[in-house]
Amino acid sequence: MKPLSKSAVVLFTVVNLAVYVGLAAWGWGGWWALMAHPARAAAVIVIVAASVASVFTGGNLSSGRREDTRNRWVFVPFLVIGLLTGWLPAYTDRVDFGTIDGDTVRYAGLALFVVGIILRMVPVFVLGRRFSGFVAIQEGHQLETHGVYGVIRHPSYLGLMLGLFGWSLVFRSAPGILLSLLLVPPLIARIRSEEALLASEFGQPYEDYRRRTWRLVPFVY
Repeated sequence: MKPLSKSAVVLFTVVNLAVYVGLAAWGWGGWWALMAHPARAAAVIVIVAASVASVFTGGNLSSGRREDTRNRWVFVPFLVIGLLTGWLPAYTDRVDFGTIDGDTVRYAGLALFVVGIILRMVPVFVLGRRFSGFVAIQEGHQLETHGVYGVIRHPSYLGLMLGLFGWSLVFRSAPGILLSLLLVPPLIARIRSEEALLASEFGQPYEDYRRRTWRLVPFVY
């Protein structure tokens, strides 16, 4: 698959943003209701800012010159869980079901959400066209082993999980946290697929890199 054109990337980003924020507004009973609390409003602003920034990265949906197509099944749980996390935390907040009381939780969630978004976005800028939605090796692909990649091998995935947890906490939603945890098994499956592909492509240099770094969380995993 060839890389998407810039116009297609913009359209994809706009649709994705509209759907996710729209689901949150639906869950909270309307746009103005969603934006009535500063923490919720700030979270929406962060999503918009990240979406705008993503347009200026080299990240894409490209199968490159070599792809592990067997891993594409993860897009199904990613999509389903992603859509549900847009709606469920907002809904449970509105109906006060499974909520964790206190604005402290909201602002702690907002801080975690911002950290997650940054950790999600920085690797996209660093990798540029090497960053693909597919598990694929791009033309001229080289290993990235500096910066945050010198510590953990999948910082963008760590950012994704922190972002989901933070988003749920902005809505004080324990069910949202539990829902986000369902993403861990397909995420681990994708990580294993990526690492197997990179090991087959780069051989011993990648094995050496893997031995001196952590997958997601330093000193833990």
